[in-house]
Amino acid sequence: MRISDKFSLQDITRSDTATRKGFTEQFEPEQRIIDNATEVCKNILDKIPHQFFISSFYRCRRLNRAIGGSATSDHMEGCSVDIDSQNNLNNRIIFDYIRMNCKFDQLIWEFGNDFNPDWVHVSYRKTGNRNQILKAIKVNGNTKYTRL
Repeated sequence: MRISDKFSLQDITRSDTATRKGFTEQFEPEQRIIDNATEVCKNILDKIPHQFFISSFYRCRRLNRAIGGSATSDHMEGCSVDIDSQNNLNNRIIFDYIRMNCKFDQLIWEFGNDFNPDWVHVSYRKTGNRNQILKAIKVNGNTKYTRL
């Protein structure tokens, strides 16, 4: 089932961990989650002209717990996605493109260095987008977020 010009339902629910652990609910999200993911695809992902892959999109609650995701993660609502370029060298280009050309709730430079993030996290909501730009860093083994 296609949910946008470039993406299918399978693209947003794909998870090796969920498959391995038998989390079948991962592959059958509620309609509201599909609707949220469709908005993310149409308003952000479909617009990005650079090659990338989705490393994490929708996560059912059990999958989110299994991978140590935040208890309040927008991934569980289908509102956020982690994306990565094929060779990691274009993550900054993707980050800058989204920052300058898309509306978003949060755009996060995930770890990496001052020149390139390891991956890009972006979320989108139908209403109430905050256009928050953050950088994730490790401090004493814990993830902290600073404003960019």
